[in-house]
Amino acid sequence: MAEHSLIAIITPAFGSPESIDALKKEVSQSGNGSATEVRLVAPAVEINPLHHTMGDIDEPRVEAKKRLDSVVAKVRAAGLDDISFEVGDPDPVQAAQDALLARPSDEVLIFAHADDAKAWYEGGLWEHAEDSLEPPLKLIVVDGGPDGSEHVVKTDSSGAGLANTDAGHEVSNDYVPDMTRGDLGAIVLGIIGTIIAIILAAVATSGGTASGWRGVAIGLAIAIALVNMCNVVGTLLMESVRYRGGFAKLFRDIAVIGTPLIVLINLAIVVFA
Repeated sequence: MAEHSLIAIITPAFGSPESIDALKKEVSQSGNGSATEVRLVAPAVEINPLHHTMGDIDEPRVEAKKRLDSVVAKVRAAGLDDISFEVGDPDPVQAAQDALLARPSDEVLIFAHADDAKAWYEGGLWEHAEDSLEPPLKLIVVDGGPDGSEHVVKTDSSGAGLANTDAGHEVSNDYVPDMTRGDLGAIVLGIIGTIIAIILAAVATSGGTASGWRGVAIGLAIAIALVNMCNVVGTLLMESVRYRGGFAKLFRDIAVIGTPLIVLINLAIVVFA
């Protein structure tokens, strides 16, 4: 059994000679002369996010398996024989977490295309990886087309241990998980906005029947109450496991946008209906 282990998250960016050379370089450095096991994990990336929601996960897994078969042959041809490979979760960070749960590793290497750099840096995916993965991390960004012209344009690394990148703008509490000021603000806005929406709905229906626009006001108040309840519960659950990915942001964005919008609609119903 190899003394060292390296997990490489293989996205479609991997496969060019330069990216394989980058993998070989990491293997030689991580092993320090000792044998290193390389575990290739190909995220089953969905072309359409609705595929996963509708349960259509077979096609992405088939495509990921084809991509794996292709790169495994190239990696072995490059002289790396001690490798294993598997298809992972569509989320590359989650795919790495699953692989680490199955078996620990000394390093996690992630290959990403330059076209996806916005998701990694501006979208917080790299910070999510630093917060979620304990081994040392390295993100290798590859640019170029599928014609063999791909080349490495950027490399970022992070040391071992969970990096709490939000520590500088988190609000700590003894009774609930630490959360960012943005998440806390969304919860406070949601609670206050829901109360106002309910009061406005009550004012709209006072002295009349709950029909027409008055009925709409009640329905909107109930809807935003449910949205904000989901946001509060979801935020607390997701923060407890340090998840700050797409779904966490979706809950927060709906609450932040929807709450003031429904308050304004109910206010308009009170004034004009």
